[in-house]
Amino acid sequence: MSRFDTLLVANRGEIACRVIRSASAMSIRTVALFVESDADGLHVVQADEAVRISSYLDSEQIIAAARMTNAGAVHPGYGFLAENAAFAKAVLAEGLAWVGPSPEAIALMGDKIAAKKLASEAGVPVLKSSDEPNEFDSVGFPILIKAAAGGGGKGMRVVHSSAELEEAVLAARREALAGFGDDRVFAERYVGTARHIEIQVLGDKHGNLLHLGERECSIQRRHQKIIEESPSPFVSDDMRSAMGTAAVALARALSYESAGTVEFLVDDESGDFFFLEVNTRLQVEHPVTEEVTGIDLVKEQLRVAQGEALGYSADNISFSGHAIEARLYSEDPDNDFLPATGVVEIFEPAPGPQVRYDTGVETGSTITPEFDPMIAKVISHADTRADAAGQLALALERLQIGGVATNRDFLAATLRSAEFLAGETTTDFIERFTPPRKRPLEEGEQRLLATAAAMWLQHDNRCNANVLTSLPSGFRIGRLARERVELRVADTEMTVHYSPERRGAFVLGVAGDEGVARVWSCSDSHIDVEVDSRRRHYAVARHGHNLYLTGAGGGAQIELLPRFSVAEPDVVGGAVVAPMPGKVIELRVSVGDVVEAQQVVAVIEAMKMENHLRAADAGTVTEILVSVGDQIEKDVLLMVIEEESALLSPSSAAPAAPGKGNAPASAAPAAPGEGNPPASAAPVAPGEGIA
Repeated sequence: MSRFDTLLVANRGEIACRVIRSASAMSIRTVALFVESDADGLHVVQADEAVRISSYLDSEQIIAAARMTNAGAVHPGYGFLAENAAFAKAVLAEGLAWVGPSPEAIALMGDKIAAKKLASEAGVPVLKSSDEPNEFDSVGFPILIKAAAGGGGKGMRVVHSSAELEEAVLAARREALAGFGDDRVFAERYVGTARHIEIQVLGDKHGNLLHLGERECSIQRRHQKIIEESPSPFVSDDMRSAMGTAAVALARALSYESAGTVEFLVDDESGDFFFLEVNTRLQVEHPVTEEVTGIDLVKEQLRVAQGEALGYSADNISFSGHAIEARLYSEDPDNDFLPATGVVEIFEPAPGPQVRYDTGVETGSTITPEFDPMIAKVISHADTRADAAGQLALALERLQIGGVATNRDFLAATLRSAEFLAGETTTDFIERFTPPRKRPLEEGEQRLLATAAAMWLQHDNRCNANVLTSLPSGFRIGRLARERVELRVADTEMTVHYSPERRGAFVLGVAGDEGVARVWSCSDSHIDVEVDSRRRHYAVARHGHNLYLTGAGGGAQIELLPRFSVAEPDVVGGAVVAPMPGKVIELRVSVGDVVEAQQVVAVIEAMKMENHLRAADAGTVTEILVSVGDQIEKDVLLMVIEEESALLSPSSAAPAAPGKGNAPASAAPAAPGEGNPPASAAPVAPGEGIA
């Protein structure tokens, strides 16, 4: 294989940025791809050149872009076409180097049913399963429905009884078809309290093959990973040796080249491990392996693609310390971790502690429904697991981020929890231990935040004044009323009154309590303020009527309320509204239908995942305002379900006119960044499965 000096990266966002970084370090020029919505993407800026295409899944356009730019190789990243054997073949047929394993290995491992068969033949333990839909119940409940051609939680459902089976299979098929173009599914024994352990393998074109230890990826929501680490706190030396031997044996049966991952499910009670799948690509969580081994896996992929031998054996690999990765997502933990969209109004990592950020997002980036909502992977590396967890939690707490709902507070709380630090990291961790899903703000903390926001606003107003600029903030000749600012802090409306004294001090009234505030320093991006002897430093960012303050323990969004009241929305009783932006793929009721409480009435697809909307109460469907195929925004009114008592009552509120999308009084639209669904629209969790 000849060397190449130009690499086309057939991916986007964080993935493309990661590949570009290592390629550039090897003096390889890079070509990025972008669609219209990604024209301002960070990966486009970081590459040496970029080509506009209509879809990241259009292999013909991608190969044409490689020809146009004289690229000598294609790196598929992970996701999209990374595990598409036909695409790999087309790249090789064009005379380009393919950065990944052979198309034959991709095809064989891309079929989860065939992969299980090969694993069994290689002597790797497998879970009981069936690929015959009419025999799924023979596996024994509970079972896991899985897509034969994919992963990542898509096309997966946990089924506890035969009564749930038919609907779960239909939903899994639709999700699998949307995500992978293949609607085949199979059933596998479901292990409720388990650990997800995977082995990183690496091979070259000269027959050299080794593994780089394990990663534990057990903490998941919607059966998609959110925290990964290496080494696992559960895996013993003997288990590591057995799993590593099994992974290498399976990889050797595939004549595996490049980086790949053999995934196992470990029964937490017995310690037995079972084959799950082989990912014939780089994994999202690969940085934790890089941190503990010092091996850049993207560089190794590029070296192998150029025909180089690894040049080292398993005996040459040393492992150092502990690494943990947290996936920072634009999603709402309070709303069952459903994806959130919008503009990232501030994204500014703190200068310390020193952690690694793998991201394709910056201040001003837009999170859209078309792509995965991950904002960044944040990775820590320390001598001990406890130190790594503490560093990562502190880095997340100090990260300035705002404009979209995120799981930042949930991640930090998980990393600091006693259960995580004790290594109780099973796949049902969230359900068992219920870490706080957002940062709790007690009254004293709210008072500090409100005061800091008010003091920063007065400083900002004074700096931007264009008259009497030499006078101090709040200066008055006579005895006049104090300055007043009205804010919303964590769903609580607060009024701050203040008047200036000497040397940066202010007489203060917050929510009826009197006090004194002193501003020690203030700029357009920070404030150092003392309130009643308690001093706090905050990083500050403003976007419109929102302030984002980040200080000890994390960040908070402070909304500047208008001085004059705003008309309340019309009341709609029995509203079912969209909990997220997406596409209506199914309406299961018609006007006039009588529905039961918790009955599924509509299905929305968001980011290739199905989300079922249920009626909160029994009643009659009186209005449907959307159609199948409609693209909808969050909080749009979908339908109205009137309770029987409401239909009989002459005083019941009339529904809003079609298209207005007004929320009921009992479920008013949340403040920006909160995204809580109304009580009358109770979506269930999207597709379940082990990612």
